[in-house]
Amino acid sequence: MKAMVLRALADLQENPTPLVAAEVPRPVPGPGEVLLRVSTCGVCHTELDEIEGRTPPPRLPAILGHQVVGRVAATGPGSRRFRLGDRVGVGWIGGACGRCAFCANGQENLCPEFVATGRDADGGYAEYMAAREDFACPIPPAFADAEAAPLLCAGAIGWRSLRLTGIQDGQRLGLTGFGASASLLLPLVRHALPATAVYVFARDPGQRRLALELGAAWAGATADAPPARLHAIIDTTPAWTPVARALRHLEPGGRLVINAIRKIDADKEALLGLDYAADLWLERRICSVANVTRRDVSECLAAAAAAALRPRVTLYPLAAANTALMEIRRGGALGAQVLEVDA
Repeated sequence: MKAMVLRALADLQENPTPLVAAEVPRPVPGPGEVLLRVSTCGVCHTELDEIEGRTPPPRLPAILGHQVVGRVAATGPGSRRFRLGDRVGVGWIGGACGRCAFCANGQENLCPEFVATGRDADGGYAEYMAAREDFACPIPPAFADAEAAPLLCAGAIGWRSLRLTGIQDGQRLGLTGFGASASLLLPLVRHALPATAVYVFARDPGQRRLALELGAAWAGATADAPPARLHAIIDTTPAWTPVARALRHLEPGGRLVINAIRKIDADKEALLGLDYAADLWLERRICSVANVTRRDVSECLAAAAAAALRPRVTLYPLAAANTALMEIRRGGALGAQVLEVDA
């Protein structure tokens, strides 16, 4: 099969084409697995973290990609959940042990044996992908393949972040950064919490305009102060500076939820400017988001279907995966970047 393969970690500034087109063996589904003929695969900032070594694959070469939509082409021994031709999606969570205390408590995202699709197991930057059937999710008929792909990670992680804020309808929510995840979350918030005002911080003017078009109450630059203090803020950026700035915009008792696999170390000195009394005092809280659960993925798909959400996507052929990754790295992209694999 055709695949875009990562053979070695790379600094994307020095090597903007780290993925190499290759012919590789088609995977064979094992017990409890299905073989997917991949239709589309979303491109995520986490792939930049993998390539540059912030969350590297445990072995190379590797096939990245964890927002995968495809159709069941074959089933492994004992696999009975899906039939041939069924359309399913696979997100970042590709497996967990099912035995530990975290799994028993619905926190499979914290499982010590967590398997990340496209990192710990080969992902969807390829014509075929094997996946555990119990971690695949049916795709609602409301979505085209390209629309469904970003909901499997960018949407699901945003949905999990929203739950972790504990925000109530009628309160004020901030979104720092307005890439794929935040641009999907804003319409979901407007549908699920219609009285909640959403305030967006984004460095790119085009992203700020899009936020207002999608119903934001206010949109400003990262360094701007919103017109009111916020009850919760979700940070979706790869940097530390927005974290430091967000804390001072919170109400007493407010919560900052950081939605990022890794932060760029070069920016960590921004935290040295924190003022305890101004930024953390009065029980302001910081919470990180670690991975997603299957519940997050299925709930996000259901919520997006109920909201009649139509994700904004830019399509690329599989061979242009490097181009899509560099578009994300440059910042300012509107909506999600999606590879058309079975085109």
